[in-house]
Amino acid sequence: MTAIEELKHLRKVLKIEKEEDLQLYRKFVIESEIGERVKNGNSWYPVIITQTGYGRGEQVFVEIERTTAKGTDHQLQTGKRASLFSNVNNQASKQRTEGVIGTAVKDKLRIYLNADELPEWINQGKIGVDLLFDETSYKEMDETLRLVADAQNNRLSELREILLGHSPAGFSTISSSPLQNALNESQQLAIQQILSANDVAIVHGPPGTGKTTTFVEAIKQVTLLEKQVLVTAPSNTAVDLLCERLDAEGLNVVRIGHPARVGDHLADLVIDNKITQHEYFNDIKNIRKKAEEFRSLAFKYKRNFGKEESRQRQLLFNEARSLKQEAIKLEDYIISDILSEAQVIACTLVGANNQTLKDRTFKTVFIDEAAQALEPACWIPIMKAGRVIMAGDHFQLPPTVKSFEAGKQGLNTTLFEKTIKRQQVDSLLNVQYRMHKAIMEFSNQQFYHGKLVAADSVVDHRLFANDENTLLFIDTAGCGFDEKIENSRSAFNPEEGILLLSYLNDFVQQFSLNDAEKFERIKRIGIISPYKAQVAYLSEQVENFDQLCSIREKIRFNTVDGFQGQECDLIAISLVRSNDKNEIGFLGDTRRMNVAMTRAKKKLLIIGDSATLSSHPFYAAFLEHVQTNNAYQSAWELSYLQ
Repeated sequence: MTAIEELKHLRKVLKIEKEEDLQLYRKFVIESEIGERVKNGNSWYPVIITQTGYGRGEQVFVEIERTTAKGTDHQLQTGKRASLFSNVNNQASKQRTEGVIGTAVKDKLRIYLNADELPEWINQGKIGVDLLFDETSYKEMDETLRLVADAQNNRLSELREILLGHSPAGFSTISSSPLQNALNESQQLAIQQILSANDVAIVHGPPGTGKTTTFVEAIKQVTLLEKQVLVTAPSNTAVDLLCERLDAEGLNVVRIGHPARVGDHLADLVIDNKITQHEYFNDIKNIRKKAEEFRSLAFKYKRNFGKEESRQRQLLFNEARSLKQEAIKLEDYIISDILSEAQVIACTLVGANNQTLKDRTFKTVFIDEAAQALEPACWIPIMKAGRVIMAGDHFQLPPTVKSFEAGKQGLNTTLFEKTIKRQQVDSLLNVQYRMHKAIMEFSNQQFYHGKLVAADSVVDHRLFANDENTLLFIDTAGCGFDEKIENSRSAFNPEEGILLLSYLNDFVQQFSLNDAEKFERIKRIGIISPYKAQVAYLSEQVENFDQLCSIREKIRFNTVDGFQGQECDLIAISLVRSNDKNEIGFLGDTRRMNVAMTRAKKKLLIIGDSATLSSHPFYAAFLEHVQTNNAYQSAWELSYLQ
C-alpha cells in the first residue's frame, strides 16, 4: 500500500476498535446494574465524601472513599474521565456531574469536576462514581489520520512518506558536542544520531539500558541548538517522568494538560498553575470580578420595566461581556508569554491537540514510549513537527487494543515498529544496568540477537553470596496442578500459587539466616502473573506464610502489564497455564514474557508446567535454556510435594 492508502485503512481499523470499545462500555457500564458495574471495576458505589474544595487551576474537587469491594481491581485510574452521581430516589441518570480523576490511591479517588461549583445534590447521600467512555480521543485520532492522508506539498506529507518507508530518511554531518561522561558509547552514539537526523531518529532501548537517561540528555542537547521542543508520550505517567527529569536538569518545562492528570509533585510545571503565578494574573481576577458585578446588577432589574431600565440592563450586560472578552485576551497573552519562554513543552500524544498549542509548530518533536503508542495517536504531535525522534522497545508490551479484529488488521503494529523496520534510523542501547547476566541472557538471545552486555556493576550481583540460582525454573509437569477459569474470564492455578509462595517463604527464611544485613537492605520483591485472577489469589494467600508476612511491605503483586517500567531485586512469576490441550492463551505474546523476566535484578524464579508450555517454540527454547544452564528443577524435588 501507499502511505495514503495505509492511513485510510488505519482509519477504518480505528473505527472497528472504537466500536468494540464502545460495545464493551455499553455492556459493562450503561447496560449493567450498579452492583454489576462495581463487580466489573467500572464503578464505585456507595462511596463516602471525605473532602471537597478547590485545587489546581482553581478547579472544584471531590475526594471519595469506597465502602465496598475494598482492595479489589478497578478501572477508575488517574487521568480517566468519570461521572459522579447521586442515586437518591433512583435519580442517578439525572443527578450526575462529569469530571477527571486526579488521584487514585488504594480505595480513594480525587475527582476534579467540570463545573464551577459542587452540585446541589452532593450531600443527599447514595453517592457513586462511574467510568466514562472517552470518545474525544477517537475523534481526534480519526481527524488527524484524515489530515495526514490529505497533506500535500508540505513538511507533513514529507514526514508521512519517510516514516512509513516510502522515502529515505536523511542525516547531516555535525560536529561532536560534549556529552555527559557517564553515558556509555552506545548512548552517546544514539544522541549523535539524533543530533544529525534531518527527519527521524529512533532510540531502541531494551530493559535496563538507560533509555530515559539517554532521551533526557538528547532533549537537553537539542534545546541548546533549538529554542523550544515538544516532548510527548502515550501516558500521563510517562510524560510526568520526563518532566521531572528535565526539570531536574534545569530546563524550563511547561506541562500541558488537565491539572487533574498531572502528578501533584509537578504542579508548578502545569500551565494552569503557571498562569495563576504570572504577574498579570491578579489583573485577570479583578477584571472578572468587575464583570461579575455588572452581571449581578443587570439581573437585579425586574422582568416588567420600561425602555430606560431595559437600556440600562443591556448596557450592563454589554459591559460585563466586554470585560469578559478583555480577561480572555489577557489570559491568551499570559499563555503566549509562558509558552514563548519554555524550552520544553510536554504533553501526552492526544494532548498535543490541546487548544493551547493550536498553530504552534516545533523543529523537533520527541515521542517517548513510542512502542506502546497507537499509531493514530503518534500522528497528532507529528503534525506539528519538522522532524521526529522516537524512543522505545517493540519487544516489550505493545499498546492495548481491545478489538481482536482491529489488532489483526494492523492496529497492533505501531508507527515505531514500522519505521524501525522500514528505515535505517535506529540506535540500539546495548549495555544493561539492571540484571545479573544469567537473568538477561535468554531475552538477549531471543529478542536482541545477543547484542546486549551486562554492565560490570550488575553482571554477577546476587541477593546473597551463597545464592546459586539467580535464575530458576520450577516445573510442575505431572503434578496435576490444572488451571481453573474464574467467571469465564481470567485463569488461575491455586496449587501452583501455593507452591510459589511456599518456595518463596522458605527462600526468605534462608536469605535472612545467610546474610541478615543484605536481607534488611532488600528493597522490593515482585510476584507476577499474566492473569489477574492469579494475582488476586496470590495476594490473598500470602497472609498464610509467616516469613512473607514479615516483609509484606516489600512485596508487590501485579500483572505483567502492571509491572512494565518497574524493577525488583527478586521477581517470581506464576505462568498458570496447565491443561491437556496445551493451550497457553496470551502467553503466546512472547513480548509479555520478555517484560516479566526483565523486571528482575538479582533473582528470577519462574513456575510453570513444561508439558503445556513446550508446545510453543519460545517456551520450548526457554526450557532448553534453563536445562543447559542448570536452572531447572522439578517440583517433585521440593519437600512440599514429598
